Amino acid sequence: MTPFFPSHNRTATAVTSNVMPMTTSASVPIESAGTIGSGSVTDRLVQANGRYAAAFTDPGMDARPVLHVAVVACMDARIDLHAALGLELGDCHTIRNAGGVVTDDVIRSLTISQRKLGTRSVVLIHHTGCGLEAITEDFRTELEMEVGQRPAWAVESFRDVDQDVRQSMQRVRTSPFLLSTEDVRGFVFDVKTGLLREIDPVQESAQES
Repeated sequence: MTPFFPSHNRTATAVTSNVMPMTTSASVPIESAGTIGSGSVTDRLVQANGRYAAAFTDPGMDARPVLHVAVVACMDARIDLHAALGLELGDCHTIRNAGGVVTDDVIRSLTISQRKLGTRSVVLIHHTGCGLEAITEDFRTELEMEVGQRPAWAVESFRDVDQDVRQSMQRVRTSPFLLSTEDVRGFVFDVKTGLLREIDPVQESAQES
């Protein structure tokens, strides 16, 4: 399905899962023209911001997302959410963490997003080759052994990415704090092809029975 959304004053465009190849700072030669100067990574970012601010003009936008949608996704550096979803500045809220899992803090952000800033749709995006598939809750024990304190948070690791998307959808849909849980959809982003694959919230085995 390819929904159409109006955004700002633009002609309505389709939000699709086809993306163009992404270019990151890692793929740009350090000594090429216009590169960020020497120094720490943070220094480079600050210098880049100076150039950005020099050409910046206030877009005059309201804080409320134009498309009334919040996107929850993994923090993986390979995923350019705006490019992948055909989004522009001001279109949506983006909430990112390790794995893109729905934690208490994600529910906190979604609750504020819906109750104070008018969003109604929720899009959940996991991806192939996620780092959380390679670790377990033993990571918390390892940290405790190293620093002498066990983290209060769960790792939220998983082995089946489809099932974890289903769990995330269920957590959103059953939250008592959210105003709108009817339009909640989950996807897996393929980091090799750039395509989204939608996940049915009901397992196939459950459907067959």
